[in-house]
Amino acid sequence: MTALQDQIIALKKKKNATILAHNYQNREIQEVADFVGDSLGLAYKAQESKSDLIVFCGVHFMAETAKIVNPQTKVLLPDLKAGCSLADSCPASALAAYKKLHPHLYTVAYINCSAEVKALCDVICTSGNAERIVNQIPQDREILFVPDQNLGEWVIEKTKRPMKLWQGNCYVHIEMTHESISKIRAQYPNAPIVTHPECDRAVRLMSDEVCSTEKMVHYCQSSPAKQFIIATESGMLHRLRREIPTKEFIAGPTDRCNCADCRYMKLNTLEKLLAALETEKPEILMTPELIEKARAPIERMLEWSKN
Repeated sequence: MTALQDQIIALKKKKNATILAHNYQNREIQEVADFVGDSLGLAYKAQESKSDLIVFCGVHFMAETAKIVNPQTKVLLPDLKAGCSLADSCPASALAAYKKLHPHLYTVAYINCSAEVKALCDVICTSGNAERIVNQIPQDREILFVPDQNLGEWVIEKTKRPMKLWQGNCYVHIEMTHESISKIRAQYPNAPIVTHPECDRAVRLMSDEVCSTEKMVHYCQSSPAKQFIIATESGMLHRLRREIPTKEFIAGPTDRCNCADCRYMKLNTLEKLLAALETEKPEILMTPELIEKARAPIERMLEWSKN
């Protein structure tokens, strides 16, 4: 631990704060977090929190989700500019206009969207529970899946349910291509390729396992393989290496580089985390009306995920 990390740990105890960190955060932030996980796991942790403060080290929509499920608690995001290209691909105004033209659709929103978009939807899902959520929707309902087209395609493959797909994507995952992953496989021919479903179909088809980040941990723990190619955001490698130190994890490269860094996730730093704890800013603020509307589909997801 560094001196800065020690300061953060001491201050979070003093202020009765909980630090939640997404799997895509850098190693130093993961090391000081109380919980590290995917969107679903962190939503449960936020809902259960009894702390005076939640500091969410992730991106804006994740901190919003924490506030929605635990509205009485002050929620901080170290850098308010930590947005999401996928969330940006589905503006609430565009979705509202589409739903007005197609009012019969049952709308499923991947959690990677704004609170305003969540408020327009019937149920939320994550990559870890999307198949389970869609399978619980009545068969006579026509489904609109927003905002990730690639995840939606994967869910269709898994559930055999036809769905209308919003044309959104995560810029990091679509930069991993069949060509870039083929090159790394040639270097490590015996390493299973473990891929996030936000990657496009060409990458998913060449993968040994397609799953959420949380399920990546379980897959790599149980597999007899000693090396793995991980096709998702680079922060996931830190968690895998920490929890499974006896195995080797190789970053799935993009066409640009041998890494897959999300510029938004990496806006959070130890310095900004410490400043957030000291000042209790920047705070996630939403109207009670928005919180109420967005909470219903999230709570439906949390309940359906237990079934």
